[in-house]
Amino acid sequence: MRLSFGFLSAHSSVVGGLAAAGLLMSVSAGALSPTKVTSIGVKGETRPVHRAELIRAVNDGPYDLTPERRALLNTIRYAEGTWKDGTDQGYQVMYGGGQFRDLSRHPETVVVKKYASAAAGAYQFLPATWKGVAKELNLKTFEPQHQDQAALHLIKRRGALKEVDRSGLTKTAMARLAPEWASFPNISGRSAYGQPVKSHQELARFYRENLQSLRRQSLSA
Repeated sequence: MRLSFGFLSAHSSVVGGLAAAGLLMSVSAGALSPTKVTSIGVKGETRPVHRAELIRAVNDGPYDLTPERRALLNTIRYAEGTWKDGTDQGYQVMYGGGQFRDLSRHPETVVVKKYASAAAGAYQFLPATWKGVAKELNLKTFEPQHQDQAALHLIKRRGALKEVDRSGLTKTAMARLAPEWASFPNISGRSAYGQPVKSHQELARFYRENLQSLRRQSLSA
């Protein structure tokens, strides 16, 4: 079970200044470094592209990244406070808003704020959760593409992947994800752990708008 103690969204003002807008963070096992790549679907134009925009990319794992799945991953990041305007620095965020550099492994650093937690990464994996999923999927590092695959695996285990593939981010899908991500509401709109949550309406709106953008990119690519 993945419980994100502290609900990172409450700390968005703390971590907001960490984003480096306009940069794609290309990943090595040790750190992230800024890189520019050709924009999606716009010929002759060069602009930064973030992992949050990438769909149907080559993945180091079993799960395809459709626009629907990428939009869901982006929505989880938004709910967990690691969205960072879509930049890739969200993959380096620890509970409480601090950052780590080494992406060869989960940092396993306990941070004490309102709560104590070692949650880290774009999807705020606890160390034990990460170790279990990484072993199941044979993920060798904590790099962004591996974090994406691990999150999709948790979504599937909660029974929400087919629901999202078929119907989008419904209240049923949110409720299935609520035990995994404390920022998601159950059917009644509350946290599974008595913590603050995003509303059904806010998450559905973010998902819908993000999906529309991703679909446009997919069609123009």
